[in-house]
Amino acid sequence: MAYETIDFKRDGAIARITLNRPDRLNAFTKAMHGELRDALANLGEARVVVVTGAGRGFCAGQDLNDRAAAPGQMVDLGETVEDSWNPLIRTLTSIPQPVIAKVNGVAAGAGANIALACDIVVAAQSAKFIQSFSALGLIPDSGGTWILPRLVGQARALGLALTGEPLSAQQAADWGLIWKCVEDEALDEEVDVLANKLAGLPPLGLAAIKQMIRASWLHSLDEELDLQAGAMRRLGFTDDYREGVAAFLEKRAAKFEGR
Repeated sequence: MAYETIDFKRDGAIARITLNRPDRLNAFTKAMHGELRDALANLGEARVVVVTGAGRGFCAGQDLNDRAAAPGQMVDLGETVEDSWNPLIRTLTSIPQPVIAKVNGVAAGAGANIALACDIVVAAQSAKFIQSFSALGLIPDSGGTWILPRLVGQARALGLALTGEPLSAQQAADWGLIWKCVEDEALDEEVDVLANKLAGLPPLGLAAIKQMIRASWLHSLDEELDLQAGAMRRLGFTDDYREGVAAFLEKRAAKFEGR
């Protein structure tokens, strides 16, 4: 598939996806959703995914021009969410590969919640996160109402959602909303080092960590302990575990094959 609104490259074990509508702060159109859906379905042998934005912003959410209605007409926003945004969030949170959001600038509306749906968020110091829904009479979709209180608590989630005030990347890191805030000029190197580190770790183990932590909200402690035992049993029988132990004992670099 030829892409016009995103840039997609596979760099060895790392898949790099750049939202590429910089003149619109990478706001989403229906076409962009289709292209991103195709890219995420064709990751091949990639073990890590990096998502970022072109130009000065990460993503401004929905391009309102793309679903503008004529005077007197109405747009079914629920249909847009069901057809486009919900599938994207479900994909980002369920694929086995760790997904890194490299937030290079403003992340607003659904764009902010795309970033927060990723497994690790690294943001430039100049970046901002904005839950810009209340000004339009809407709610934080794309997982926003679910993930915000779980990351920062109800009081801060309500403050962010009701006021729509921008949250700096540093404050987001201090609150635990994101993994790390770094100097703008250090962002590329920071994410490259992280992506390469993850690409060199056992992929079955990383996939299990992602799946279990994300699903842990559904379980009691006793249930989670039983699930941990099952996961450890399964992973302990893998070639990667044996390779990891052998490499440690032999004081050499491990080579993991994902089996």
